[in-house]
Amino acid sequence: MANLFNLTGKSAIVTGSSRGIGKQIAYRLAEHGANVVISSRKQDACDAATAEINEKVGRKAAIAIACNIAAKEALQNLVDETNRAFGKIDICVCNAASNPYFGPMSGISDDQFMKILQNNIISNHWLINMCAPQMRERKDGAVIIISSVGGLKGSPVIGAYDISKAADMQLARNLAVEFGADNVRVNTIAPGLVQTDFAKALWENPEILKASTSRAALKRIGQPDEIAGMAVLLASQAGAFVTGQTIIIDGGVMAA
Repeated sequence: MANLFNLTGKSAIVTGSSRGIGKQIAYRLAEHGANVVISSRKQDACDAATAEINEKVGRKAAIAIACNIAAKEALQNLVDETNRAFGKIDICVCNAASNPYFGPMSGISDDQFMKILQNNIISNHWLINMCAPQMRERKDGAVIIISSVGGLKGSPVIGAYDISKAADMQLARNLAVEFGADNVRVNTIAPGLVQTDFAKALWENPEILKASTSRAALKRIGQPDEIAGMAVLLASQAGAFVTGQTIIIDGGVMAA
């Protein structure tokens, strides 16, 4: 069974991977044999996460390349430097996202809305299409977009974010159809409420936390590492026949 999840010889980019879900995905990919690029806006945060992951896996599996995903030239540099370091890109994990506004849609500014759409959809589109040509040429590759269960329902406080996450699900479906003949798989993972700094406005609010966990079959909030295993599956031979899908990991909220 272990061979199904063996990523030895594979190389991965994981955006937003200096902390939270992205960091745990990068760690688990490296643990299963992949070389990984740790990327977020700040180089020092990337360096710290890289050192931690390399110490955990006992080899120099990770390198750090800072990148502002809103800048197309920065994303191209991320791809170019990854190719220079590892020779190829087999796995692209679009995890980085923004949500600068908490409240009803009637109060969101144009700049806030545009930032959400840029970072959560357009930047993913850019990065995937920078990585995909070499995957398609080799007839092998995996793209994973971290979406959210918010993309499947409405919200009175994170509506624009949820719109962007619904769009990510459709982006994956479209690209799965486009890339499928070349054996490049594209999927999304849709976490529920997970205890990260990014989601702090939700889980630090006692009422929101209680409402979320009371609806969940497991009756608790998720942890970043509980998302990482699915990324390993989708990136590996274990997920070879999975594409165009949204995998929900929410402790059973949507089931209820």
